Amino acid sequence: MPTSTRGTRGPGRATAWGFIAFWGLVFFFAARELNPLCLKLAPVALAIVMFYSFTKRFTSLSHLVLGFSLGIAPAAAWIAMRGALDPRILWLTAAVSAWAAGFDIIYACQDYAFDVQAGLYSLPQRLGIGRALWISRSLHAGMLISLLMLVRSFALGSVALAGVAAVAGLLLWEHRLVRADDLSRVDAAFFTMNGYVSVIFFVFWAADIFLK
Repeated sequence: MPTSTRGTRGPGRATAWGFIAFWGLVFFFAARELNPLCLKLAPVALAIVMFYSFTKRFTSLSHLVLGFSLGIAPAAAWIAMRGALDPRILWLTAAVSAWAAGFDIIYACQDYAFDVQAGLYSLPQRLGIGRALWISRSLHAGMLISLLMLVRSFALGSVALAGVAAVAGLLLWEHRLVRADDLSRVDAAFFTMNGYVSVIFFVFWAADIFLK
């Protein structure tokens, strides 16, 4: 007699949609409590974040969508605090978008074989690991340019510039850890170095603002 599998399966589709609907309502409620602009933009933010999950099924630019999904966070935080958008903060959106897209490409390199087998899209799958890593480097160069523009826009000082230099050094080391023929240190590049980048950025820039 065959063994029953009843009760061993994970949550069904209805449960998943119910979960999304519940937390979506919580998200909208929280946005309404912040300010009117947050509520107006909440559907856009939710759509961007949810859209990313599908992009690996039809575009190799999914890394850029992920980057933008994370990049809107600084602008969203600004709107939550001020109730309006200062265009200058979009330089930080650009920086975070380029940074996240760049390190997602690095992480995707180790999924190259799986993406090819499963028919999923990524830049390593489409261009090869070597070329994808060069695109990652270019995105991180764009991140540094955006940070410099942010320093200029907000008239920050030498401590903030030192922070950009420190971030540049960490990114350079991150890319030295990963080569097309050696992906053994991807975890160190992805998790460790990017953790340092975020902390260093916060410490230097907060210090600059505090000293001013």
